Amino acid sequence: MARRMLGGSIYALSAAIGILAFLYPFLLPSVSATPMGMGHSQDAPIITVVLVGLALVGLVIELQGQALGAKTVAMLGVLVAIASTLRFLDVVMPLPGGFSPIFAPIILTGYAFGARLGFLMGIFTLLASALITGGVGPWLPYQMFTAGWVGMSAGWLGQLRLPERGRLRPFLLAAFGFVWGLLFGAIMNLFFWPFAVGPAQQTWHPGIGLAETLARYGVFYLATSLGWDLGRAVGNALLLLALSEPVLRALLRFRRRFHFEVGAGV
Repeated sequence: MARRMLGGSIYALSAAIGILAFLYPFLLPSVSATPMGMGHSQDAPIITVVLVGLALVGLVIELQGQALGAKTVAMLGVLVAIASTLRFLDVVMPLPGGFSPIFAPIILTGYAFGARLGFLMGIFTLLASALITGGVGPWLPYQMFTAGWVGMSAGWLGQLRLPERGRLRPFLLAAFGFVWGLLFGAIMNLFFWPFAVGPAQQTWHPGIGLAETLARYGVFYLATSLGWDLGRAVGNALLLLALSEPVLRALLRFRRRFHFEVGAGV
């Protein structure tokens, strides 16, 4: 019990740091316009180190007391490697819009093994794939946080205990992937939007109220991001419809065989 509480506090702290990292520019008295999130060039390395450190601590805590800890680490490493390779293929053969096949493995891992392992899967997949593809920049820790939240929320979805046979589960996972295809882009925009330049009705500056901020962001999102994010959303849904059942059968068979302990909470 104490181990789970300590592990939960690590994940909660990680989530709180992620939320603060996205929102703190909105609390500043002034911001300077910079291209595509370069306003985070100073804090991004620090956030990356803190996030990776907390993720590793969380993994170590999760493994304490588990006789099959080595198998868990090996499985997570294999899944991260597979997902990272999929992102490399995406770079070689670009897919429509913002679609990338890395989100399906993150969602399915979280669904099968719970919120905590889903969070770690998202973080380490984005980190490893960025190192492989050269996608390292001030945006990376923010992508890692958001992908971690994708995997974590998939773990919560897995607590519904849907029937393993039938059409409900693949369609629910497809809908889940579609929604996160849009949410991922909407959240990632906050990484650079406070520093963006453009029409007044699409940009933010200190002093405007919450309602005006939301209205301007809505206009910005519809004008710049919705079409791109729809490619990710539709791609996620189609990939999960096609592959979720065979992949989940394999993951759940592994979980049952090695008596993996699924955590329900953060």
